[in-house]
Amino acid sequence: MPPTSLPYRALVRLGAALAPALGMASAKVREGHCGRREAEFRLVRWAGTSRDPGRPLVWFHASSVGEGLQAESVLGELRPLLPGAQYVYTHFSPSAAALASRLPVDVADYLPYDLPGPADRLLGALAPDLLVFSKLDLWPELATRAAARGAAVAIVAGTVSPRSGRLRWPARRLLRPGYAAVTAAGAISEADAKRLERLGVPGGRVQVLGDPRFDSVAAKVRAVEPDEPLLRLGRGAPTMIAGSTWPADEAVLLDAFARVRERHPDARLVLVPHEPTAAHLSAIEGEASRAGLPPPVRLSSARAPVPLLLVDRVGVLATIYGGGTMAYVGGGFGRAGLHSVLEPAAWGLPVTFGPRWGDSRDAGLLLEANAAVALPAGGRRVAAAALVESWGGWIRGEPLRAAAGERAGEVVRRGQGAARRSAEMLAGLTSSPLPRMSRHAAR
Repeated sequence: MPPTSLPYRALVRLGAALAPALGMASAKVREGHCGRREAEFRLVRWAGTSRDPGRPLVWFHASSVGEGLQAESVLGELRPLLPGAQYVYTHFSPSAAALASRLPVDVADYLPYDLPGPADRLLGALAPDLLVFSKLDLWPELATRAAARGAAVAIVAGTVSPRSGRLRWPARRLLRPGYAAVTAAGAISEADAKRLERLGVPGGRVQVLGDPRFDSVAAKVRAVEPDEPLLRLGRGAPTMIAGSTWPADEAVLLDAFARVRERHPDARLVLVPHEPTAAHLSAIEGEASRAGLPPPVRLSSARAPVPLLLVDRVGVLATIYGGGTMAYVGGGFGRAGLHSVLEPAAWGLPVTFGPRWGDSRDAGLLLEANAAVALPAGGRRVAAAALVESWGGWIRGEPLRAAAGERAGEVVRRGQGAARRSAEMLAGLTSSPLPRMSRHAAR
């Protein structure tokens, strides 16, 4: 199989060299660089003390939290199929560190930069039988060198946006050797399968298995206890749970909420900002005051349901959705992309979001099922007016709201099973070992 190109290696080396300087302006970049700096040493040390060469090793890699949740659901199905294996999990983003720490694996850590030296040393120490990338975060140096050593290389939850930069030159050419090394890929849809082939995955190695994210969110909902205190904060009145919001979302939501309360004074809004920093929370409180709304009460001091609740902590959104009667998902007014619409749908809530939802397959499924409303483009006033209409309509027409919520839940139910299918694909790869090559074959 072709090795990675010299331009690719040069670009990765440049990125690694620039990381310390970039970290001066970004705490996230700084944290990630610091985590990667000693990751190779920690993983090699674990291998030296704990790697059992008599047991197969499965190495999962997922870039961030979303990809990690997909990998987690597949991992949960794979462990019973391969109970004797050892499991390694790596991630790239600092935001995934908390998830990595609670996964049922033998060791978890950052993935070092995708360079020949670290890749060879890690592969030599860990000796994986199977290397699994979640979604699209495939690193060509690691993939090609793993395949050259005889490891199977797989993708689960394979997703490629039609607007992905990876599909364009020069990225596609630079990344192609990594995708050509893939032994088997599970795509979430036919369209994604075709785009994986365009990236270089051999066509006969791609299967459409669905999205393990559906299994992940369904399991998360099932795990919430009925007497969970967070659920009470949204019950007893028509409550909109607005999750993962950004300032553009909040401007529309607060404007619409002020108008909804004129006709429905018992309506409530729970705002869950994507980044609940002190500055962001203060800005929301100021915006609410200018809109003539009751002062927001922060979750950290809330003791009972209030008209406007402001969530000032992370990690609780998936649970809080369960206390609502309808949901709004943020990100649809910016360029970063719409956040997950599956969590509120799994609770049986109808969902609203902004106009930039085109990259979200899940949003499209909900719209097709008449279980969601996409707000129009055209500015804050236009979007707020449309939100008032759908919000007020769901309050006045409870049977219509309940039916839309049931359709949202059905979308999630139909999507389940991908984690099991993906795990079966992976288990099949480990039962058909590939011939091991020289450790220098990929150079």
